[in-house]
Amino acid sequence: MPQLEPAPLLRGEIEEALDAAGHLDDRAIDLAGIALLFAALDRPGVSLVRYRHHLDDLVAGVRDAQAGSALEAAAALQRVFGERFGYDGDRLTYDDPQNANLMRVIDRRKGLPVALGILFTHAARGAGFALDGLAFPGHFLVRLETKGERVILDPFNGGRVMEIMELRRLVKQMMGPDQELTPALTDTVGNRAVLLRLQNNLKTRAQGQGDVERVAFLARSMLRLVPDDAALWLEYGQAEKHLGRLGAAKAALEACLEHSLDGYQTIEAQRLLQALRLALN
Repeated sequence: MPQLEPAPLLRGEIEEALDAAGHLDDRAIDLAGIALLFAALDRPGVSLVRYRHHLDDLVAGVRDAQAGSALEAAAALQRVFGERFGYDGDRLTYDDPQNANLMRVIDRRKGLPVALGILFTHAARGAGFALDGLAFPGHFLVRLETKGERVILDPFNGGRVMEIMELRRLVKQMMGPDQELTPALTDTVGNRAVLLRLQNNLKTRAQGQGDVERVAFLARSMLRLVPDDAALWLEYGQAEKHLGRLGAAKAALEACLEHSLDGYQTIEAQRLLQALRLALN
């Protein structure tokens, strides 16, 4: 008798898991695991089991290479993702929302730079290598470090090693011809920042399409991971107010004030709250 696959997680179970992750130390966050939970919110009824098995296969492939140096580890990642599993960046339909849903990225073997970067990070870390996302603008890159050696990789282009001149060209392409490569652009970022960058791709597209319901949904799910993000609480409150859900808007704006250290956020939240109180009375 074939073994039955475990039932898909219910939305409430996914939200509880995201809430729990919101209280973890950043380094304790399972980057790919949380990305799959975000993906599952958009794909109710689909089990995560085979996707988690695939993550294990990626780790095993890199570990089996028994790489020593940083360049050997980079080559192992390139072989596993490119030759064995056929991953690549989606250049033809770059703005397709599937490219930021990790389940669909695994299904299609293509995605955005940050989505592919999450898979690279999971595989490398699982195999014992230090790999982190970078603050580089417009095109997500990762830095692999082992035994005192560092290399910067481009997951969107098969894990290609980025030399300094390529980074200089890319930063001008992303930020303008007068922009120079500065150390801050290659600073590492934490797991939460990477996951927010992934979800912001979806939220920005929803904003561009005027889909306020989608913006509210994405903002609320992101807040489970970063419950002290005042800017996101403000954005969520604005969306809920626009949708006429005044109780949810009031709670979100009050949360913004609780966490805000920014003058504009405080003033805007207070202004919206005053208008809401008048509407609710």
